[in-house]
Amino acid sequence: MKIKGCIFDLDGVIVDTAKYHYIAWKRLASEMGFDFTEKDNERLKGVSRTRSLEILLELGNKTVSEEEKLALAEKKNTWYVDYISKMDKSEILPGVEDFLKTLKENNIKIALGSASKNSMIILNNLGLTNYFDAIIDGNKVSKAKPDPEVFTLGAKEMGLSADQCVVFEDAQAGIEAAKAGKMKVIAVGSAENLTGYDKIIDGFQGASLELINF
Repeated sequence: MKIKGCIFDLDGVIVDTAKYHYIAWKRLASEMGFDFTEKDNERLKGVSRTRSLEILLELGNKTVSEEEKLALAEKKNTWYVDYISKMDKSEILPGVEDFLKTLKENNIKIALGSASKNSMIILNNLGLTNYFDAIIDGNKVSKAKPDPEVFTLGAKEMGLSADQCVVFEDAQAGIEAAKAGKMKVIAVGSAENLTGYDKIIDGFQGASLELINF
């Protein structure tokens, strides 16, 4: 089956917003009196904000009420939004925009499939919004990866079947979500951290249409 649509995760695939998540979580942990390391941060990749907070609290041996959890998650998000509001085109990962142009020129549909609730702020700041035929993010889905909801909805909004789509993901939970949705998946990152993909690349520099030939 020929690939007719590409679904991109956002964080770590199109742009590295992970560093801003890390800075905000670290700031929150510090305010609560414990340290949060880059190694700890690996556990939060591709995970929802609520679950990320739970992991953070586990790491710090903290127990808080549901009301406090909401307040803490909101505080972290306010800091994060402040950081990403200052982003610009220079933060698009190398080769990404050229690859999006190639897809557009060849009538391949493009969707975003991200857990982020701030995806529109990021895409607008990067000047990439117009490339996307469908934007599925944390405001449209209720189930976190590895549930395939975000990708199946992306395929549906593009008017394509699962076997016509390929997903680009940098997180294990995302790879598992794509596979659960019966889609091909191209991992972006290091083979030592990821499994279960159909292809793996370390980035989009020099990427051509050949990449989505299966």
